Amino acid sequence: MSGLIATVLGVGYLRPAPGTWGSLAALPLFWALHVAGGIALCVLATVIVFGVGWWATMRETAGSDDDDPSEIVIDEVVGQWIALWPVSFGAGMMGVDVTRLWPGWVAGFLLFRLFDIWKPWLVGMADRRGDALGVMLDDVIAGVFAALVAIILAGLAHGLLM
Repeated sequence: MSGLIATVLGVGYLRPAPGTWGSLAALPLFWALHVAGGIALCVLATVIVFGVGWWATMRETAGSDDDDPSEIVIDEVVGQWIALWPVSFGAGMMGVDVTRLWPGWVAGFLLFRLFDIWKPWLVGMADRRGDALGVMLDDVIAGVFAALVAIILAGLAHGLLM
């Protein structure tokens, strides 16, 4: 069970770039969560998947020399969802279909991948922990960074920050 969770039903075995595949797999799941319950369900699901993913990652890396195997992509799902929280919140506040905010989806995806690969500052610090919590936290922080930049970009695009 922990293997299925950690690899998001085997998505983590796709090559090349399993992290990107994990982030892509997160998108329709996030859409379904938003449609079913808006931002509240998206946040709740993210917290639950973080906990389950941390457990699965601990199980899958126990006794291994590799503390962050590339096939573990549940962390990408959590980080990608956090990067998309502003999209869900914005769609709910405006009362529009979440797909109408497609620039936010694109920005959230690309920014999350950028911060997850680049690993600046706190993202890199979490990644260097060398444990299951670090595996999960670096993507959480990358997701927060992506969400913050996406909010700034949305504000600039809509003229709110000028």
